[in-house]
Amino acid sequence: MSPTTPVRFLTGITTTGTPHLGNYVGALRPAVQASRRPGTENFYFLADYHALIKCDEPARMQRSTLEIAACWLAIGLDPDSVYFYRQSDIPEITELTWLLTCVTGKGVLNRAHAYKASVDKNLAAGADPDSDVTAGLFMYPVLMAADILMFKAHKIPVGRDQVQHIEMARDIAQSFNHLYGEHFVLPEAAVDDTVALLPGTDGRKMSKSYDNAIPLFAPPAELRKQIAGIVTDSRAPGEPKTVEGSALFQIFEAFASPAETQQMRQAYNDGIAWSDAKQMLFERIDREIAPMRERYEALVNNPAELEKTLRAGADKVRALATPFMADLRSAVGLRNLGAAAVRKPKAAKAAKAAMPSFKQYRQADGKHYFKLVDASGALLAQSTGFATPQEAGRVVSQLKQGRLEGVETSLQLADGISRAEVAAVLAALAQP
Repeated sequence: MSPTTPVRFLTGITTTGTPHLGNYVGALRPAVQASRRPGTENFYFLADYHALIKCDEPARMQRSTLEIAACWLAIGLDPDSVYFYRQSDIPEITELTWLLTCVTGKGVLNRAHAYKASVDKNLAAGADPDSDVTAGLFMYPVLMAADILMFKAHKIPVGRDQVQHIEMARDIAQSFNHLYGEHFVLPEAAVDDTVALLPGTDGRKMSKSYDNAIPLFAPPAELRKQIAGIVTDSRAPGEPKTVEGSALFQIFEAFASPAETQQMRQAYNDGIAWSDAKQMLFERIDREIAPMRERYEALVNNPAELEKTLRAGADKVRALATPFMADLRSAVGLRNLGAAAVRKPKAAKAAKAAMPSFKQYRQADGKHYFKLVDASGALLAQSTGFATPQEAGRVVSQLKQGRLEGVETSLQLADGISRAEVAAVLAALAQP
């Protein structure tokens, strides 16, 4: 990537519920702020295909899509300066999912956290390991890879629990690139440990699953009621209180400035009554949310306008997806038979076999290696050991682009082979 190439970020939200304060603080607000960074291109999508994996209520799906689309726009996302779209409006994504499915090993999908958790739950209950496990759940990482790889995204903001899916997307991209040429950018997970994880009203992580979430755009009376229900300890007014482990304080801190946070910290030390602290929290949240709430309600009450915005976003996105999908179709052999002479498969395989190539493997020491061999299979270079196949794959990917710089210490040249010879081989491999 050259210094002038914009860095592409991609973020999606599954359309299965109503956004709450935890979504806003942990994902929505940071994403909108990030969309204004210079030198970036930003993709935001409503992951409604993903939602089908866990939601079989059509009305709920439609309502959630409406609310989440309105939410993004209400909090300040500018659809004219980003790519804002609904996943199901981009048919190229599902087509790409199938192409990627055909290069993805089942063993890779067997290791996905969500699938393994379902299997473990079934085993613990004495049920069939795959009971109630749909192919959609099993294939989720491939669809997620298609979301990312279609738009050559460089950075994917995720929580630590989603890093595995980004690594899987890299593996899938490498498999495709190895077979059909360097078409996909290898994405990287962007984990921001400074982003707040908001506690819910019971002190656990805010989640609809725990029934402890505070809706983002709840009316003021409901917001006040929800805040009043935040669990606190039994310390009386006038008795000093501790901020450590206080859900109320953590939520306040996520909205307040450093000066406001310090004032609340001092109020805790001075023995503020819990009712007064909750009133301060209500006022601070409502001050930030109220203008957005008004905009949100206007958007939700005008679904036709939201639909128009999403359709415009789809057109903008498909201007990228359609030509890229045409390239990928051609790469795998889905071609117009009359457009060019049809190459005989045996000749194509022979040409492919006559090229130098990389071989990746794992040794008994548990480490991952690769070697570069010439057209006859003779060894040119051997790698040192890597802890993971992803690390080895990243070096192979760089070498396939003809670049030795920065990775030479990872290579041991075979006897009688010079650096210049290896560099020439890599340059030939990098030719389209």
